[in-house]
Amino acid sequence: MAAPSARCLWRALSPRCGWVLPGLEQRLAGPAAVSPATARPYAAAAAKAAKKDAKRSRQEKAKEGAKEKPLPRRRPLMSKPVDDVYLTWLYRRPSYELEQAVGMLKRFQELDFTHPKQFVYINVFLDMALQKKKKVDPFSSGVALPHRFTDEVNKVLVFTENEQEAEVAREHGAAIVGGLELIKWILEDEIQADFYVAVPGIIPKLIPLRNKLKKKYPSTRRNSLGSDIPRMVQFFRECHEYSVEDESVIKTRIARLDMPTEHIIANLKTIIQDICTFKPSNFDPIVQRLVIRSSTSEGLLLNLDGILPQVEKAVEKREEEDAADEDQQKPVQESIST
Repeated sequence: MAAPSARCLWRALSPRCGWVLPGLEQRLAGPAAVSPATARPYAAAAAKAAKKDAKRSRQEKAKEGAKEKPLPRRRPLMSKPVDDVYLTWLYRRPSYELEQAVGMLKRFQELDFTHPKQFVYINVFLDMALQKKKKVDPFSSGVALPHRFTDEVNKVLVFTENEQEAEVAREHGAAIVGGLELIKWILEDEIQADFYVAVPGIIPKLIPLRNKLKKKYPSTRRNSLGSDIPRMVQFFRECHEYSVEDESVIKTRIARLDMPTEHIIANLKTIIQDICTFKPSNFDPIVQRLVIRSSTSEGLLLNLDGILPQVEKAVEKREEEDAADEDQQKPVQESIST
């Protein structure tokens, strides 16, 4: 009796259960749903991974395409044009002997009716590399040209505390002469000069000027430190100064176009020989390319044969002579041993 009575009771109460818990059966019967807030991080991560995969696939395809695509072959440059009118980028830049190039510059001036006393310039392209990662530091220097081309005189300052040396410096043309009292004026830019010369006795007291003067600070390397005041003053008053620009280029004037060709060539070789002293001779030559021009003309590439100092050839010749001496000494030693 208990079972039928319980079944009847459930039938009587079932509408009440639906009213107390509305939609319970539908919720239990339907699939479980995830809230958007919970699903958002997972969707973003999946989208990010998909983007990475797509980007990686594009990069791989681009690499494969680059490997498969052959590099464009550059047409070799021709040596010398046949016609008077030609495309310059299809031919190698011609190089000229020094004497021939100077003659061409003089001819250009006549044809263009430009000023005959215009300056002649050179652009020197340098190889500053040494062993491994070392290289030659940018430098500046002064050189006495065999043939002066200007009447301008450099302003020379002499450091000395000796009255007799000061008098000698003034007699030979020094613009400013003094001792430690000049330090303050130089630091405040009240005194400026083209070159600074000093005697050895005062150089320890000039250390405050090292950062101010930088490359112009008196030193034996620049021949601006010594006891021969007349020689130093005369040299720096008339010397020609040049310096390295952009780490590997020297641009400087060397003469006037109306000067004799021999004088222009002598001045150019003097400057090139001085430049070559800044790199040891056992390395490649420091001068890689040399271009000469005037104020109104195009640049002419020069052939370096006969311009660079023949240091390497002299060393090779000396080695050959030493080897020959050794070969001559060997038979003598063998005969003595026997």
